[in-house]
Amino acid sequence: MTTRILTGITTTGTPHLGNYAGAIRPAIAASRDPQADSFYFLADYHALIKCDDPARIQRSRMEIAATWLALGLDTDKATFYRQSDIPEIPELCWLLTCVAGKGLLNRAHAYKASVDKNVEVGEDPDAGVTMGLFSYPVLMAADILMFNAQKVPVGRDQIQHVEMARDIGQRFNHLFGKGRELFVLPEAVIEENVATLPGLDGRKMSKSYDNTIPLFGSSKQLKDAVARIVTDSRAPGEPKDADSSHLFSLYQAFATPEQQAGFRADLEGGLAWGEAKNRLYQLLEDTLGEARERYNTLIAKPADLEDILLAGAAKARRIATPFLGELREAVGLRSFREQVQVAGSEKKKAAKSARFVSFRDEDGSFRFRLLDASGEQLLLSKSFADGKTAGQASKRLQSGETLDVRSEGLGFTVWIDNQAVASSPEFADAMALEVAIARLRETLAVQD
Repeated sequence: MTTRILTGITTTGTPHLGNYAGAIRPAIAASRDPQADSFYFLADYHALIKCDDPARIQRSRMEIAATWLALGLDTDKATFYRQSDIPEIPELCWLLTCVAGKGLLNRAHAYKASVDKNVEVGEDPDAGVTMGLFSYPVLMAADILMFNAQKVPVGRDQIQHVEMARDIGQRFNHLFGKGRELFVLPEAVIEENVATLPGLDGRKMSKSYDNTIPLFGSSKQLKDAVARIVTDSRAPGEPKDADSSHLFSLYQAFATPEQQAGFRADLEGGLAWGEAKNRLYQLLEDTLGEARERYNTLIAKPADLEDILLAGAAKARRIATPFLGELREAVGLRSFREQVQVAGSEKKKAAKSARFVSFRDEDGSFRFRLLDASGEQLLLSKSFADGKTAGQASKRLQSGETLDVRSEGLGFTVWIDNQAVASSPEFADAMALEVAIARLRETLAVQD
């Protein structure tokens, strides 16, 4: 059975070593697991909470996209997209906002930190706090729950947001699931050794502290940044305490166990800080040099990056669009054109509760869904120019004639007269796909 993994990075700055070690590296490693179904995204809606500089956001989106690709993310295996290219996510965010308790959001670390800072300087507690900041955890929950991610690699400071996503998803399931788990409840995944890297000043490496080491700066920029790492005043020849040194913490995040042991021994033996910094620089250069070249090639071709991201969005929406339709049904946002029909004159019990739901898209075209006895979507039709043609297609599916089902990846399409008329959601694996096809045939009471 595959495991769905999802993570992303907020697009407000240039990727740094902390982003790489804490999120990108473990996520890309996980995506190579044949049992992983990986979703990685540019969190550009989240960026608007922190940044009001459009040029900076645009540049950051490009840099982060190029970073993930340069470091080896395989977009044929993983789903890689921009958050803002998935309109279903903000709509889901609103559905979740309507069930998320204000008391829960009051406890969010980012909001509490802002309130505490205001109180400390005598300001109104909510001075400068936007609704974007306050409801940030709900948008993050929508990111995760939209694709029913099971594992979410995050830094330690984001564990609370994954827990909030669980709470909100559980509440939604309770209110609208009618015994079904509409949302999978996610789990946070932490790389224990280097979940959070120290920056130049020893605090957590963060753009907000301006203490980062750029991931793909030039060799000179990298060397200059490493030279600025704060160390203690112990002179060459004096033993150094590796465990209290954030320079050593950075080194061990990229070194093999053998390299770590050697570096520790040399520090404790009196290695000068200048030489220690040079060793860290050389390690980072050896580790990231080839990826930097790939990154610079990608940055020089933004149109290619755009094509890759739009293809990823289309792949993601093949899951998001039908699932949001199911969620809209669950909360009562149903079409007034809805008609309940059953398949064939001799119907099995399982098909008696099946229903075709007709609706009209925003562009004026007509479509229909097939929901099974439990309300789960089995099919979503293509767009038809008129309601009559859409109705004829749905009637053909109920007529009892041989059903032409064709597998495509981890989904399937249904064909009539050699034309695809409807498609399924994507499934977790081949076994789930086979089960879904069998369920479709049973629902329509069709036997080949």
